[in-house]
Amino acid sequence: MARTQRIAVIGAGISGLASAWLLGQQHAVTLFEAAPTLGGHTNTVDVTLEGKTHPVDTGFLVFNDRTYPNLIALFALLGVESVETEMSFAVSLENPDLEWAGSSLATIFGQKRNLLRRRFWAMLSDILRFNRESTAWLATHPGEARSLGDFLKAGRYSTSFADWYLLPMAAAIWSCPTGQMRDMPLATFIRFCQNHGLLQVFDRPIWRTVKGGGREYVRRIAAQLEDIRLACPVASVTRREGKLDVAHAQGVERFDQVVLACHSDQALAILGDTASSGQRDVLSAIRYQPNRAVLHTDPALLPRNRRLWSAWNYFAGAGRPGDQAVGVSYLINTLQPLPFETPVVVTLNPAREPDPAAILAEFDYAHPIFDGPAIAAQTRLPLVQGEGGVWLAGAWGSYGFHEDGLKSALRVANAMDIKAPWQGAERAADLTVAA
Repeated sequence: MARTQRIAVIGAGISGLASAWLLGQQHAVTLFEAAPTLGGHTNTVDVTLEGKTHPVDTGFLVFNDRTYPNLIALFALLGVESVETEMSFAVSLENPDLEWAGSSLATIFGQKRNLLRRRFWAMLSDILRFNRESTAWLATHPGEARSLGDFLKAGRYSTSFADWYLLPMAAAIWSCPTGQMRDMPLATFIRFCQNHGLLQVFDRPIWRTVKGGGREYVRRIAAQLEDIRLACPVASVTRREGKLDVAHAQGVERFDQVVLACHSDQALAILGDTASSGQRDVLSAIRYQPNRAVLHTDPALLPRNRRLWSAWNYFAGAGRPGDQAVGVSYLINTLQPLPFETPVVVTLNPAREPDPAAILAEFDYAHPIFDGPAIAAQTRLPLVQGEGGVWLAGAWGSYGFHEDGLKSALRVANAMDIKAPWQGAERAADLTVAA
């Protein structure tokens, strides 16, 4: 590959920003972003309450000291400061009337009737059993294609364990309906939980949040990029005369290589017939779940018992399990050091609408669905990289989180013989694709 090529990076979330920053070490890079701002799911907004204004994150919020090594290395290099936070979790149901939080014994039994509920004790027993049995299963069946739902059914796990704990927690983590979580490959789910310390009581990772909001790292990367095109959506990428023509809102430009650092469905639409059969096969297997996020100050979307308010708060309304309206409220005051007494909340897909007077902003996000076909496609992704000068990057290629987006950029850069400053000559940080 020539020392200096012209490369287009399409999409300015963590994957695109990191790709442009890494490739810009040796090549002339143009970063295209359809939105008027950089960052993608790193979406920091200023909130004014009680006579004070402070940045609040509404998308990317936290990382930890154990499973985000590349992100930590990037932040250290950029001089991005962070502060310690917590990752407490609460469940609030209307049918049955049930609330609990996992912070302590006092919050587990914060609703006194839980002491007398046999189903609640069955849930607690199954939590310990699942942690033990799922870990043992993975050790003996690492390559078996089995869904989480099948494992729960075969193991005769209680419905209270599934409906009051495991599926709400998983739905909160992956921002998807609980029903979809049953289809997730068990091996992928267990590996993620192990990596993030979710299957152990002690020695859990320490979680952190960016001081001043995630936009701090976005600004620092952007300051090092030479050619950024905001509000410039790309319509298509076509091949001509051994090059790639990128048609965008401002015209058509020719590049040697193109990195599609956007959602897989967006990448497929942009490539059209330019995609190889292998690239089309991979991209078409990853589906997305649209999610509406509402930033507000309405405490009615938090647990009814204020003592149970947690960082993540799962809510299910009236109706039968599986048919209920469900949502997740992130209490930003707990996750970030805010100077407000007023609760600042981001609710994903609110099961009931916040008070209109309490709504500060609304955002539309989309998150990948990690079912069997998606996980299988991830294993084929390395085989199609670089075909025809087209590269694919995005958190959808692994677990869907910020570290995964950064790792996808590192894999593309490494394939072009470019390493990040923290990647040693003898070995790089772990860039394994989830499976």
